[in-house]
Amino acid sequence: MHGMLATATGPYLLWITSRAAGSAALILSSLTVCAGLLMGGRTVSGHRHELRVTHEALSLAALAALAVHGLSLLGDGYLHPSLADVSIPLVSSYKTLWTSIGIVAFWMLLVLGLSYYARARIGVQRWRKLHRFAALAWLLGLVHALGEGTDAGQAWFLAMIALAAAPALLLLLARLLDTQPFAHARAQPTQTTQPGVAR
Repeated sequence: MHGMLATATGPYLLWITSRAAGSAALILSSLTVCAGLLMGGRTVSGHRHELRVTHEALSLAALAALAVHGLSLLGDGYLHPSLADVSIPLVSSYKTLWTSIGIVAFWMLLVLGLSYYARARIGVQRWRKLHRFAALAWLLGLVHALGEGTDAGQAWFLAMIALAAAPALLLLLARLLDTQPFAHARAQPTQTTQPGVAR
């Protein structure tokens, strides 16, 4: 039985590995976005340290899954992609647009994720502004999955994406709607009236 299964899956093992790693990366990156957005919110001020540790671990796990997702395709017997095909946008001839979007999303997530360890050199405020683009990279990853994913038309795959992405999308929308009013409020100087001084 095991021999028959190995024979049946052998030629597709790396393709299956890539699909599984891609799905795992999608879930992990969605959880990473959730943790990051919660960490920047005002409702979890007492748990920011725990969220920061979780956010970092999820981010590294997502990057590892993305690396497996791309590199495992190098041994695929059907596509026969080169390293350039899976790492440089617009090089692959297989679903070029969707592949390129996925590659751009990966490099953005990699650079923005690892920039955390160089935030002291970058400057914390500058790094925080830069890190906001991580949400855009995540959205590009969703587009890549829906446009190129082998299982993109399957109900289970769409349900998985909905369950993984919906909380992050809601938190992101809430943050976008909340940004401008609070940014304006912070920009207003606080006026205090000293005792005995008329204003």
